[in-house]
Amino acid sequence: MSKVEKDIIIAIHKAVKAAFPDCPADTLSNIYLEIPKEKRFGDFSTNIAMRLTRDLKKAPLDIATVIVKKIKKTDAIQDIRIEGPGFINLYLSDRVLIEALREIIGAGDGYGCLPIGNGREVQIEFVSANPTGPLTVAHGRQAAVGDSLARILESCGYKVTREYYINDEGVQMDILSRSVKARFMELMGEKSSFPENGYKGAYIYEIAKEMHKSPRIKKQIAADIESGLSEDFFKDYAYKWIMRTIKKDLQDFGVSFDVWYSQKGLLESGKIEKAFSLLKTRGFLYKKDGATWFSSTRFRDDKDRVVIKKDGSLTYLASDIAYHREKFERGYDKVIDIWGPDHHGYVNRLKAACEALGFDKDKLSILISQLVTLYRDKKPVRMSTREGEFITLRQVIDEVGRDAGRFFFIMRRTDSHLDFDLELAKARTMDNPVYYIQYAHARIASIIKFYTDALSSSPLSPKTEGVRISEDLHLLDRPEEIGLVKKLMQYPRTVEMASRNLEPYIVLSYLQNLASLFHSYYNSCRIVTEDSSLSAARIALAKVIKSVLFSGLRLLGVNTPEKM
Repeated sequence: MSKVEKDIIIAIHKAVKAAFPDCPADTLSNIYLEIPKEKRFGDFSTNIAMRLTRDLKKAPLDIATVIVKKIKKTDAIQDIRIEGPGFINLYLSDRVLIEALREIIGAGDGYGCLPIGNGREVQIEFVSANPTGPLTVAHGRQAAVGDSLARILESCGYKVTREYYINDEGVQMDILSRSVKARFMELMGEKSSFPENGYKGAYIYEIAKEMHKSPRIKKQIAADIESGLSEDFFKDYAYKWIMRTIKKDLQDFGVSFDVWYSQKGLLESGKIEKAFSLLKTRGFLYKKDGATWFSSTRFRDDKDRVVIKKDGSLTYLASDIAYHREKFERGYDKVIDIWGPDHHGYVNRLKAACEALGFDKDKLSILISQLVTLYRDKKPVRMSTREGEFITLRQVIDEVGRDAGRFFFIMRRTDSHLDFDLELAKARTMDNPVYYIQYAHARIASIIKFYTDALSSSPLSPKTEGVRISEDLHLLDRPEEIGLVKKLMQYPRTVEMASRNLEPYIVLSYLQNLASLFHSYYNSCRIVTEDSSLSAARIALAKVIKSVLFSGLRLLGVNTPEKM
């Protein structure tokens, strides 16, 4: 929140208290400002009048009228108007905007980074794809969202741990080993039936071929076939091969993890039994039809859930209960999971489990990353995971690059379906949104270099130049310049909103708007002119825009080229 916003909130707070001394304290302590979508409704707006209606038993329009009369005009507020049912809209003075720009310049590279996290610890678990195949575009979106969110939270003063949960145990791993074994036996010229539910992707052949090229492996497997031990060998080899591929793809996508957590290790640790013992002691487990059930309906789930099947095998929920118990026991203040759309119905049961274990369910946030549809030549790309026909994250990286890939994966809100246009992502034109923003950054870098080179031949010293710039900022009086300063003032609020809403798209949308305002400004007037004072002021503005573009793109894990 900028100093201007804080001052306005203080002014509104005092006005409400003066107008209505009996106003509830919690309402007074929770006054906030919104930025109207339409310019005609001012620079900031508050709905405090509507929120006071129930307590004061008055019409919001009447409440707003009284509050406005009590608000003391300051240098910051040029005008105050009441709109609609009682919105109080505030219009800033140009003078305060220039002062705000001076503050932004003074903040330097740290502008926009608010220490609201105060060192609190947050864990984000994301991607967590089964190690049975390469990462898909769905995993790519989760990776882009998760890593960008981690960067945003870190910029806001949180201590973030990135974690990947490896599903390295269970039926899917057995199917993987049988699939690779079948392909390997084919290469050996042996008869082998491919499992009906086996993995059919080309990568299964790649693993089998790599194994077949090794004389040592062929000899070892041949010796083990008689004793039936070869399947575990296939499983271990395939698992390590796929995990290397996953880690390399993520690395090339600019995503790293602090913790790689093994499901197999969880099963062997006895932590599942300890979690069940606690639930049983609390009276939340019961037997029915030979299975063990968790009483999740006692915590607002739509039905109770099986955790141990009749045959004694564990459900996925069983492992997740123990895993999340451990997460909270590590001491995190906030736990965030990013899941695919097929896990939507899983949210309530896991929150129920956390509550049953004695943890605050509100400390667990589960984000659902919706489906991605790839388009090429305006036609959707056909994909079928069952048949092994799918586009991998690696293919996206190789085709459109890391920057475009990350950017396009968060071009919609996380819970919205995403259409990914591969041709547009590759285009080096202003129609490509990531190119559009990067080009604004590079364009400003070019302008600054031109100005610096011209200045180097001037007798103006760097120290004097800094003083001149501070004095000349009042020359920024064009509507485009005022609009840019207002947009720059919104950056800290934007980052804060993205962190509170756990939504990287908010930062991306802001950068698009800022780049658009700058390109329009560049096309409407010269930044470096014959007037040295005006040039200095405009360069100062351009430098701040460049700095904010750099900061925002960095939060999204996107590069900021100086030349394009």
